[in-house]
Amino acid sequence: MGKNNNSRRTFLSKGLKVGLITAIGGIGLSKFATKLNAKTKNASGDTMELMTTDGTLIEVDSSEVIEVTPPENQDKKYNVREGIPNRKFVMVIDLAKCKNALKCQKACNKYHYITGDNAWLKVYKMQESEDTAPYWMPTTCQHCDKPACVTVCPVDATFKRKDGLVLIDNQRCIGCRFCMAACPYSTRVFNWQEPKQGELSEITMDMEHGSPEYAGMPSIKGTVDKCDFCPHAIKNGELPHCVTACPNGVFYFGDKYEDTVTNGEETVRLSKLLTEKAGYRLLESLGTEPSVYYLPPVDRLVNFEEGLAQYTEFQSVEKPE
Repeated sequence: MGKNNNSRRTFLSKGLKVGLITAIGGIGLSKFATKLNAKTKNASGDTMELMTTDGTLIEVDSSEVIEVTPPENQDKKYNVREGIPNRKFVMVIDLAKCKNALKCQKACNKYHYITGDNAWLKVYKMQESEDTAPYWMPTTCQHCDKPACVTVCPVDATFKRKDGLVLIDNQRCIGCRFCMAACPYSTRVFNWQEPKQGELSEITMDMEHGSPEYAGMPSIKGTVDKCDFCPHAIKNGELPHCVTACPNGVFYFGDKYEDTVTNGEETVRLSKLLTEKAGYRLLESLGTEPSVYYLPPVDRLVNFEEGLAQYTEFQSVEKPE
């Protein structure tokens, strides 16, 4: 890994040297080349080849080239709209384990300041027919690799990061709801009224870039909200709140590139988990390529219970401790 990074830095350094000549361009380039060919008295004697804007190789004195060394952390620098480099976040939801405890939903509501039936994470009772056992199905944003919502947004409020997260900048959102119409999973909610969230003292901001973290922010009337995979948590190497809050290990989260997911108690190979337990994605035929996988509800409950509460009962907002 270190060798590759060094090679990349070397490549970037050479690229910046060529970029220096390219940036001079036109008349400036010809004057620069003439000066070099005149072999000024400050010449070091060491030469190097550079390519001009028209593709011509010229030999120049090394003393005439200013080297710019990229910062050591250039490839690792976090940008809220770009995401975390070299990561591809995925979630696996094991339907056989879900008992509708709704701890996942309560934690999501708490840490995102969500109230009422605008919950981003909903749990639905599913049953194919009267002759089959029912099961519970948690639903979140699918964070698609080819998200239709991003394609239709006219103001770039909905965007996809390189690490797979699909987020909403509610400062940009104009409330056209094109994204809601385009989403085949119906996971987005619209703030029809002024959210009754009170004073929000803890708002996550990325001050270095002057832009919001798009998580833990107060909702805005007339804008769209949805599940965000908790970017404020995963940036710090933590799991999304729904994963850590679930008492039954329903949610697994991890990096597809590393082929590893965890529910906080158990860490497994993503590929092995999906193969051995017949993992699938919702509406696969649409070509949206979701980042959320489901494991079939093979262990259904005969004595089916309605769970502790329904999402509509969470009317109050608890601030994080």
